[in-house]
Amino acid sequence: MSTRTAIVTGGASGIGEAISRRLAADGAQVAILDLNADAAAETAASIGKAIGLGADVSDRDALDAAVAEVRGRLGAPAILVNNAGLSATGPFLDLTLDTWNRVLNVNLTGTFHCCQAVLPDMIDAGWGRIVNISSSSIHSGSAGMASYVAAKSGVVGLTKTLALEFSKKGITVNTIPPGFIDTPMLRDTVDRGFVDLDAQVARTPVGRVGRPEDIAAACAFLVSEEAGYVTGQIIGVNGGRNT
Repeated sequence: MSTRTAIVTGGASGIGEAISRRLAADGAQVAILDLNADAAAETAASIGKAIGLGADVSDRDALDAAVAEVRGRLGAPAILVNNAGLSATGPFLDLTLDTWNRVLNVNLTGTFHCCQAVLPDMIDAGWGRIVNISSSSIHSGSAGMASYVAAKSGVVGLTKTLALEFSKKGITVNTIPPGFIDTPMLRDTVDRGFVDLDAQVARTPVGRVGRPEDIAAACAFLVSEEAGYVTGQIIGVNGGRNT
């Protein structure tokens, strides 16, 4: 992947950081886009073969400016991992329109923005890889997370549609719905008492919490040359929780 430029959104921590590190280790030039510009720069510096930029994926102008900077510094993006995400928890009847819109704007519309921003480069190159990080909650829902589950379900539908639309352009589009993964977002829900960690581990057939590196490994395959015949797929990485 030494000639490939990869963009990873939400790449400064958690799953995004693990993916950024794995793609860089595999040889890609990685651009970390994150709402926290300082964290993006720090993570990029610790990786070495990477740059970090501040960007809100729900802000199209800011995103386009960041992608243009990536293009100027590293070359046209050939790999996109849409990992930036935002969750909200609470009873459905207490869900405000502002919260609903914010969660959809980051998780779903942000994915839309990023895909539109990089697909022309991939079409010109006749090669591209897009991996959208969704959620295992798409399989059965999750009480108290209506906005998040709705947004991530939309990401799956968008993935399948783009896979069909761009399949003859040398571009694949797939989604990974992570299972129970040890991330800052998960720890926050545990600390707030919304998730029982021990109970969730007991429900996981492999008997452990997933690691961000588990998702990164699957992502590394999906963006590789060898995955050119895999598109429009939901690649679950969940320790057997959903089959």
